Amino acid sequence: MGLFSFLKSKFSKKEQKEKEETKSYEKGLEKSRKAFASKLESLSKRYASVNEEYFEELEQILIESDVGVELSLRLIEKLLDQAKQEKITEPKAINELLVDAMFVDYATAGDSIQNEIAFREDGPTVLLVCGVNGVGKTTSIAKLAYRYLKQGKSVALAAGDTFRAGAVEQLSVWAERLGVPIITGKENADPASVAYDGAKYANEHHIDLLIVDTAGRLQTKNNLMQELGKLTRVLSKEIPDAPHETFLIIDATTGQNGVLQAKAFKEVAPLTGIVITKMDGTSKGGIILSIRDELGVPVRFIGLGEKMEDLREFDLDQYLYGLLLGEEVHD
Repeated sequence: MGLFSFLKSKFSKKEQKEKEETKSYEKGLEKSRKAFASKLESLSKRYASVNEEYFEELEQILIESDVGVELSLRLIEKLLDQAKQEKITEPKAINELLVDAMFVDYATAGDSIQNEIAFREDGPTVLLVCGVNGVGKTTSIAKLAYRYLKQGKSVALAAGDTFRAGAVEQLSVWAERLGVPIITGKENADPASVAYDGAKYANEHHIDLLIVDTAGRLQTKNNLMQELGKLTRVLSKEIPDAPHETFLIIDATTGQNGVLQAKAFKEVAPLTGIVITKMDGTSKGGIILSIRDELGVPVRFIGLGEKMEDLREFDLDQYLYGLLLGEEVHD
């Protein structure tokens, strides 16, 4: 059974009603699905059998969905070879093979896939959060804090984005709403000093998770490297091997610009995961595949709405189902 058929059987009508996660993915990826799946369906209806033009149009659909040029070309080449070898001419069969190829490419593109933070047993776990201004970094930090509070973990925040006007205040509002401590510094304070104070507080108060915000302004790579390097040094002085996780926040609606941002951060920071925000606001859901392919870093969490619960653990099956198949359960 191919992945396409497996996903259709796995997320049946009965299961869909029972699984909140499935509903979230289906709803959050609605714009992308309408743009992507509808184009695939339209394409398959216009061709009785596949030919060179079919594959060219399919390639264009992938590129327009932000799957990325290199990955799109590679996927099409793979489909062409398989179609020739197995003498497959039916368009829908090719589309099913496409789902399989997407799954395999993501699963084998880089670091092993892990979503939840692995907590240290002998002290605080430190999560460093990066991202340019406007991508939803502050809200994502709040949603991550909420997620782990719900799991019974103690959480503290360190407001290291000291240069953007209002950044500390915004994070402080979220800290108050969530009922978690926040460590701040004076305006334009050295972010590293705030991070150090946060690490010291986390140690002294036996905090499970310290989330450290970082400056979101666009900088030269050299300045960014120096700043993140300094943060890492001061954190590790107080907490061994900190930061244990470094997440980059990317706005899905920025498309390939988000991929370029990710590449820049990957060059200067040991990224352990990507958090995609505003996935429900884009019609180009292929960005997840593009990021994974070009960076080898897994998407750990995905924002499917504005509610605190809408920051979901990334699930490849759910993603492909929501992107390609979700609307079929209503037929």
